[in-house]
Amino acid sequence: MFLNCHSYHSLRYGTLSVKELVAQAKTLGIRELVLTDINTVTGIYEFKKECEDKGIKPIAGVEIRKDGRLFYIAVAKQFSGIGEVNRMITDYNCDGKDLCETAPEFDNVLVIYPIGNIPEVLKDNEFIGIREEELTLLIRPELQKMISRMVVLQPITFSTKEEYHLHRILRAIDHNTLLSKLEETDICRKSEYVRAEKSILEAFQRYPEIIENTKNMFSCCSFEFDFKKVRNKLNFTKSRENDLKFLTRLAYLGLEKRYGLDHEEARKRVEKELKVIHELKFCSYFLITWDIIRYSNRMGFMHVGRGSGANSIVSYCLGITDICPLELDLYFERFLNLNRKTPPDFDIDWSWQERDTMLQYIFDRYGKEHVAFCGTNVEFKYRSIFREVGKAFGLPKEELDNLATKSEETHDRNPVVDTIYKYGKLLEKFPNQRSMHACGILISEEPITNFSALEMPPKGFPIVQFDMYTAEDIGLEKFDILSQRGLGTINDTVKLIKDTRGITVDIRDTTISKNEAVANEHLAQGKTIGCFYIESPAMRGLLRRLKCGDYRTLVAASSIIRPGVAQSGMMREYIFRHNHPDQFEYFHSVFEEHLKETYGIMVYQEDVIKIAQYFGGLSLANGDILRRAMSGKGRSIEKLREVKANFFESCKGKGHSEQLAAEAYRQIESFAGYSFCKAHSASYAVESYQSLYLKVYYPLEFMVSVINNQGGFYRTEVYIHEARMSGASVQTPCVNTSEYQTVLRGKDIYLGFMLLQGLENRLAHGIAEERDRNGYYQSLEDFIRRIPVGIETIQTLIFIGAFRFTGQPKNELLVEARLLLINFKPENRGLLLIEEPVQEYKLPQLKREDFEDAFDEIEIIGFPVSCSPFDLLKTSYRGSVFVKDLVIHHKKQVKMMAYLISRKHVPTKKGTMYFGTWIDVNGDYFDTAHFPDSLSEYPFQGGGCYLLLGTVEVDYHFPTVTIHKMAKMPMIPDPRYAYDKDKQYDIHRQIKEDVSMTSRKPYPQAHEIGLPRQKFQ
Repeated sequence: MFLNCHSYHSLRYGTLSVKELVAQAKTLGIRELVLTDINTVTGIYEFKKECEDKGIKPIAGVEIRKDGRLFYIAVAKQFSGIGEVNRMITDYNCDGKDLCETAPEFDNVLVIYPIGNIPEVLKDNEFIGIREEELTLLIRPELQKMISRMVVLQPITFSTKEEYHLHRILRAIDHNTLLSKLEETDICRKSEYVRAEKSILEAFQRYPEIIENTKNMFSCCSFEFDFKKVRNKLNFTKSRENDLKFLTRLAYLGLEKRYGLDHEEARKRVEKELKVIHELKFCSYFLITWDIIRYSNRMGFMHVGRGSGANSIVSYCLGITDICPLELDLYFERFLNLNRKTPPDFDIDWSWQERDTMLQYIFDRYGKEHVAFCGTNVEFKYRSIFREVGKAFGLPKEELDNLATKSEETHDRNPVVDTIYKYGKLLEKFPNQRSMHACGILISEEPITNFSALEMPPKGFPIVQFDMYTAEDIGLEKFDILSQRGLGTINDTVKLIKDTRGITVDIRDTTISKNEAVANEHLAQGKTIGCFYIESPAMRGLLRRLKCGDYRTLVAASSIIRPGVAQSGMMREYIFRHNHPDQFEYFHSVFEEHLKETYGIMVYQEDVIKIAQYFGGLSLANGDILRRAMSGKGRSIEKLREVKANFFESCKGKGHSEQLAAEAYRQIESFAGYSFCKAHSASYAVESYQSLYLKVYYPLEFMVSVINNQGGFYRTEVYIHEARMSGASVQTPCVNTSEYQTVLRGKDIYLGFMLLQGLENRLAHGIAEERDRNGYYQSLEDFIRRIPVGIETIQTLIFIGAFRFTGQPKNELLVEARLLLINFKPENRGLLLIEEPVQEYKLPQLKREDFEDAFDEIEIIGFPVSCSPFDLLKTSYRGSVFVKDLVIHHKKQVKMMAYLISRKHVPTKKGTMYFGTWIDVNGDYFDTAHFPDSLSEYPFQGGGCYLLLGTVEVDYHFPTVTIHKMAKMPMIPDPRYAYDKDKQYDIHRQIKEDVSMTSRKPYPQAHEIGLPRQKFQ
């Protein structure tokens, strides 16, 4: 009797998850259900699985609404009917076609109209739904004659009184209004709850025809769907056999290019992989990816193929990846094996500037009917819950801000806040809106609307109404098309080198971008600011501790810094063994045989699987469970526990002692956190090395590109400092030299207009564009005549020094600008055929104090350019020890003057601590540790220069200063406000620091790791 059920996928309307809805139906003995969420099919596949698990017949449908008004309910007679409804909703969502009050001509869909929207003529597949409370209306003659076309309409939206109130709150959130202002039409009726069928049949007992019609509707509908069928595009060519021929041809062409004609090992590996790829029907997946890469290469774009796909020599030969699996002993089975239940996916990165071009190609090449992004359900989050629910109850903004931004302990508890807590708790994990998956694209064999309606988010590419997990469940595997700024930096640097020096750098040449002597020296010294993935303080410290002087060690470093490895203590142990290879034994021969490269330590996901299989004797299928547990898909300790019993049983059969098996499993289990597969680390390491090579040999071009790609780990100021340390003369923007982005002119770096706070994007682009069209600006007046600016923008440009080509002081330019703008008529801008001579003004001589420019720069771009932060200190003291000498001061107390770059919050068992990164007056970087007891007395006080007192600790070649005391040093007052003492220190607060927060568990100390360094007997 339930033809109209809502789950919480009816966003901000339904209150039941699919699981709860089906479970309650099972409890009440209901044998048939129709899920009809509002304008969406998000939940139908989960619904089918849950119903069949509980012995309930599932039927799929959609409730069609527009602007909150119910038009009709569409119930699919069979699965193809869902496709018909999907296409109609897609036309509405994506193509602007309106939804009609009456249903279109459907072939496999039954339609139920509410009593308030009955069309003049009912088609054969159309019915009228009547609710129990509407039965009294049947005394009307016009309705009596329609009884033969009526069915029972018992909608389900909630199950308890509490959930009804939750529904009302959701409706208030959806309408952005107060609960008290909701209209009756905005909310469901109080009768829309889950109830026993018996009570409904009793209510309709006088109308057996309506009951019979309803039963007939259930009996003629079904939801047949094969979850095992692959629904990706099946063939790239006309057939599977042709796909294999084409893929084989491409693979052998690539084999010759990558390895030459006589590389027997590579040829055998290609043969083996092609056999598996064909058997698992993945030829088309490889060919589509190859096709996408081919287009990218044709466009001159740079890409990185990473993830487990780099384990495949076929993908290497096709140019999808640039990692040789033979060089790094990457085994194909990690990517693809006959035991694997789900297809793998390639992760392909492009520059953030080029990704949209690649996406457009994919949509155009494979057809919009077959391509869409995965969706994702954005859930109500802690802050949004309190803010949204509080708003529905009418709390003022101040209270909403307090609830949303402060911890629960600080909230002022009262009955209203308690009610907000109560319903807020119920909303946790509720979907709030659908959004676009960051990178997952689906390419289907059948039209994609057969499986989902599409929606059009602001980004401009259509999305399906379900997430990646549902896509995988129904046989649609995604292609991950990603973007990152690191690739943009590399790409732009190569172009800039060509422009400035006329040199063509083949950065993909692995002889220079994987093993180069000078780059190796920089790597070992941690001189990697600006380089992809290896510039953070933690990573630079790790590189120095390892004296990382080659690509292979960099691959390991890229993985051991990941949470799974570091959290388990394996990172600390790896550093020890790398530096002291003669001070440990492999605790079992299997570890020596399979993990010799990483000193017997599990560093990569592959290592864990190797130990599970070769030491523990687990099957490949169980190995795949381990793989998924350690990846983004279903990562959890629970997944690992599924194989625990088998592991210990198998170890016993292999003759391992219980103590030995327990230690091996302890190490495996520690990887339940996210860790990298080796191929992923190798891909990251290649890109890191490419960045490093460019930084070493073309530092100015590289740093300009980092700035233009909006940096990485640090703020722009740090990259400008790096450029200056590399010999650049950094200039503030100039209207006759600068562009929207930062530019390099010889050794001069002119900062871009994009860095000026408060300058509109349109104007920032327009200044350079007008100059390119009509020549240099001759004067301030010429600029005002050509560019549509007001006095505030002119002031910003004057203060930053953008008119210094005139030779006039800033004060004089400001007065001139005001005088010009008083009489200037904007309608005459650009129209004057004969320039009137500038009226000459006799201006008084206006003196500027030293460092006024520096404070202008802090105000407009956030940091000084014309001087160092140290120059602005009141004191001339610069410290007694400098960074270059720290290593020789091990265990000694030092006093240093330093400028704060960044600090990272780190949880410890004793409370919060921070790691700081600083530069000294010479511009060299160093790191500090601030423990809870020190921080309680000497906390950080924002950006600026500090006097530090601490003890140097050299840990494996890397010095850190453990801080005992520190004090922020006063800067000179702002000379621009010499006559206004209240404002003399306002701008100082704009000096920034980079702060990163982590909520992970504390890393174990050396004595807590307990990793055996001797052989187990």
